[in-house]
Amino acid sequence: MITNLLHPGIILIIFGLLIPYIKHKQLIPIFPIISFIILISIDDGSHFVINYNYFELVIISIDKLSKLFSYIFLLILFCTSIFSLNQENRTEIASAFIYVGSAISVVLSGDLITLFIFWEIMAIASTIVIWSGSKDAYYPGIRYLAVHLLGGSILLIGIIGYASSTGSAAFDLMNPENIFSYFILVGFLINAGSPPFSSWIPDSYPSASWSGTVFLSAFTTKTAVYVLIRGYAGYEFLIYIGVFMIFYGIIFAILENDMRRILSYSIVNQVGFMIVAIGIGTEIAINGASAHAFTHIIYKALLLMSAGSVFYITGKTKCTDLGGLYKTMPLTMICGIIGALSISAFPLTSGFISKSLTVQAAVYEDLKILWLLLTMASAGVFLHAGIKFPWFVFFQKDAKLKASDPPNNMKLAMIILSFLCIFIGVFPGLLYSILPFEVKYLPYTADHVSSQLQLLMFSGLAFFILLKFLKRTLTITLDFDWFWRKFGQLVINEFNIQLLIRFKNIIKSIQGVISQTIESLHKHNGPSGVLGRSWPTGHMAFWTTILLASFLLFYLFA
Repeated sequence: MITNLLHPGIILIIFGLLIPYIKHKQLIPIFPIISFIILISIDDGSHFVINYNYFELVIISIDKLSKLFSYIFLLILFCTSIFSLNQENRTEIASAFIYVGSAISVVLSGDLITLFIFWEIMAIASTIVIWSGSKDAYYPGIRYLAVHLLGGSILLIGIIGYASSTGSAAFDLMNPENIFSYFILVGFLINAGSPPFSSWIPDSYPSASWSGTVFLSAFTTKTAVYVLIRGYAGYEFLIYIGVFMIFYGIIFAILENDMRRILSYSIVNQVGFMIVAIGIGTEIAINGASAHAFTHIIYKALLLMSAGSVFYITGKTKCTDLGGLYKTMPLTMICGIIGALSISAFPLTSGFISKSLTVQAAVYEDLKILWLLLTMASAGVFLHAGIKFPWFVFFQKDAKLKASDPPNNMKLAMIILSFLCIFIGVFPGLLYSILPFEVKYLPYTADHVSSQLQLLMFSGLAFFILLKFLKRTLTITLDFDWFWRKFGQLVINEFNIQLLIRFKNIIKSIQGVISQTIESLHKHNGPSGVLGRSWPTGHMAFWTTILLASFLLFYLFA
């Protein structure tokens, strides 16, 4: 078949390049469908294998894990393409397609070299998506690009060292005894938003447009989760990194005032759950990380679509400026609540059947403290994303904003994702059947459902008891990126000072050379110099005769 000769990720990149020339933007959502048809037509295994400088490049490597991530990437691209039909900035949409095509190409890569090429294209395309938001997005985009170029540089060092030392560029479970595998790991973790670089997510994502933030939420961090599953499952110290991310995201989301920054911190929190599961590394844990990534992409996109609709209609993003929108934006409110219940792992929603796998993996490995921390974190998620976001945006004191539900295409995208959140939650076997390993776990037991409901009810009670302390004001929340900004400014200032000193020294050296040259020329060519004073005519005639005689003798005997 001709589809076997096509690459589902590269096809999207080509479509992205063509988007600025497409007259009818309603055709854009068709492109992910075409890519999906190509994907399902390719058999499992390795395809497009190229020998390059003693290394074997596998452009397409398909198994259950890579298919799972490719499916959800294409699904969200389809829904977000519908949601963003009102976006007039074609550069953003084109860049988003290139971004997603590169992410799928990373997931399908069977070697580290191919992976790195598309990894860097992702960084550039996603930066353009951020810059397409507004003029204010320039500096967040610069910081975003700087972090990812740093991560890419570290990743490249690791790939070169690892491939040279092992003689292979194949990408599979990495050898923990090879020091270069940890360079690769650091490059992956930076894209996952791990400490000390977690703040690039809430710094850059809210700077994008109402549609750009939805595109950004699904791919960079989840691509990082995929490569961590593929290469570093069972690395125990990832558990500690994941736990830090979980509570970091919760704390800063509770403190935050901007609704899109709340949801961006929540991305860090949710990726932390996935990295914990990867660190556990058992089959049920890997299933948990994969399922959680799948469902998280759906409900996080839904939450950001709800927030994006509010921003699109009202032009407001701060909780202190919003409130009472349940009256004027009822559908947006309902979809936002469904997303909030899903991220909180409410029974009969997608988050309940995916997050449970990770918690159960900790139980099976007898990790009691970890189980307790994950349970506490589940309550924290309900506080900041399950209640805080919908309460302050839709239900707190009416801000008297003129608003209505967004255009039909935006409502359609939210309805599709809301349906999927509930459908997957009610029928978990459909998702479980496409996970990397066989699933024997049953999420809907009386103990599990009742304990989760009790946890959520007490979290809700705590929210309303502490409501006066949780109300946000127009303040700035200092994140760890304060250190990088201050440290970076110090580095730049010191660089400028040293550069100025060096420049002054160079100027002094040049001035010294020029002065010495002038003095030497004056010494020999000045009025009293050898070449400057007058010579007698007799001396000139004498030396001319000597030169002519020498020339005649040389010519005679030559």
